[in-house]
Amino acid sequence: MPVYDYKCAEHGLFYELAAMDDSAKPAKCPKCDALSARVIMLPPSVLDMAAETKQAIQRNEQARHEPQHSTADTRAENAEKVKKGCGCTHTKRGGSKLFYTASGEKMFPSMRPWMISH
Repeated sequence: MPVYDYKCAEHGLFYELAAMDDSAKPAKCPKCDALSARVIMLPPSVLDMAAETKQAIQRNEQARHEPQHSTADTRAENAEKVKKGCGCTHTKRGGSKLFYTASGEKMFPSMRPWMISH
């Protein structure tokens, strides 16, 4: 059973175990037995969060339901951004560092020395 937070008008916040079916029902205050409404408590990290972070989270939540579709126009637009230097971190990889030893074994110096070559 989950723990729900309630607020008594006289004694303030308290919490109670309740069945999920009873989540919307008020609970009795343990001190005065007055029926108290359920409240939703926010953790301090949410309250103290920077406005930019809150906006980014909200934007991500909205975008989750609005997927972008690839079209010829958006591909052309992205190609133009790449030509202009869009600021992304994509870099072209250099050539392979593969070379062969005198006995014909493959070697990848400084890449993944723990891997066994095929």
